[in-house]
Amino acid sequence: MLFDQVVQTSTRVAATSSRTAKVAALAETLAAATTDELEIVAHYLSGSLRQRRTGVGWRALVSRPEPASAPTLTIAAVDEAFAELAMLSGEGSQGVRQGLLAELLGAATGPEQAFLAGLVTGETRQGALEGLLLPAIAAAFSVPADAVRRAAMFAGSIPVVAVAAKAGGEPALAAITLQVGRPVLPMLASSAATIREAFERFGDAPVSVESKLDGIRIQVHRDGDDVAVYSRSLDDITARLPGVVAAVGALPARRLVLDGEALALRPDGRPMLFQDTASAGSVLRPFFFDLLHVDDLDLVDEPASVREARLAALVPPALRVERLVTADAGEAEAFWHEVLAAGHEGVVIKALDAGYAAGRRGAAWVKVKPVHTLDLVVLAVEWGSGRRRGRLSNIHLGARDPASGDFVMLGKTFKGMTDEMLAWQTERFLALETRRQGQVVFVRPEQVVEVAFDGVQRSTRYPGGMALRFARVVRYREDRTAQDADTVETVRSLAR
Repeated sequence: MLFDQVVQTSTRVAATSSRTAKVAALAETLAAATTDELEIVAHYLSGSLRQRRTGVGWRALVSRPEPASAPTLTIAAVDEAFAELAMLSGEGSQGVRQGLLAELLGAATGPEQAFLAGLVTGETRQGALEGLLLPAIAAAFSVPADAVRRAAMFAGSIPVVAVAAKAGGEPALAAITLQVGRPVLPMLASSAATIREAFERFGDAPVSVESKLDGIRIQVHRDGDDVAVYSRSLDDITARLPGVVAAVGALPARRLVLDGEALALRPDGRPMLFQDTASAGSVLRPFFFDLLHVDDLDLVDEPASVREARLAALVPPALRVERLVTADAGEAEAFWHEVLAAGHEGVVIKALDAGYAAGRRGAAWVKVKPVHTLDLVVLAVEWGSGRRRGRLSNIHLGARDPASGDFVMLGKTFKGMTDEMLAWQTERFLALETRRQGQVVFVRPEQVVEVAFDGVQRSTRYPGGMALRFARVVRYREDRTAQDADTVETVRSLAR
């Protein structure tokens, strides 16, 4: 298969808002791949490489050679090139890596170059993620969608499931079960703006309201004396977390699969900032909220109430996430405020009768976090790609600095923009343009935008030393001027 077929499929997926059309396009390409190609194709369609690390960063992709006039690259050739890049190390490897990358990009057409860059940086922006690939696998190989989802949960790898579906159909998928030592896809939560909105989704039934910690999501597997810790992305991070290993090794069971967070606490017991937690390493403590397996008993299909009871019987309170079981939204709101006052992110509300649906943002878990907003000024905009091609998309955000009269950049975002907003901002920012540099259009700092975000973290990438976490556009403020924008000090106070 030519690499161009995957690129064209990605373009088709990005160009339509129809879920049915997206799934059909993905299924067609998956079905056309050979057995040897399928795992690679599934990775590329999900916007990832088979090689977890290649040593290639975004800076290496800024300058690209003249693109090829016609597609000739095959799927196998691209994968072999990245495999070779991943193996390079030691003195002189950087020069060799640059040469190999230039050779790969030189053999690619313009669209292929752009897609390769997206694979390296993780920004293909095609909308072909897990929620679309799973039904596409089912359609491509005529197997039930539920069987695909369940196999993906236990395999921890969608490409592996695609290969199994093609090779052996539903029986091959059914053979993929939970194995202690092999990470499963983590269950995820949908979002609600308020506690009462979340409670409306559960009716009158009691629910579990749990503290949402801003730590590192961990999945811990224990088989006898062997303990392994995996991240949310299923990377093995055991060596970084000896405290977690020791804590799980002391629990009264021989075989375990636990789900939770690893967190660093300050001397006063309050949590550290996420970025401090991420670098704390050996001092991280586990806080568990789910139990998927104990000794020879799988619990993924058991209701949450059963899993919670078994977790409480096994893990001491100091190593469990705090929770409240209630059917009263008022009690839940009071608990939410206590959690926020303790320095945590918010709460996750969970249905007590639900099994563990790994890898999905379903209705059984709903997170509620306070939403922070700032009025910031747009400093520059980047041309979009995929379905946003030809429109200005990614905006550079700046806070006002009263001392200098200038604006301090706090990061970028392309999230939260509707098609109407993209059309409007393209016209608006071209009218404010002052200069261009590559794909970036710099503009007069006049347009104010309201941005929601999850928090502020330190950053060496931006001049102000700060960046917004998960920023997304709420609306453009026509009622405010740049002098009404929030200041750098306001942002620093939120960081503090």
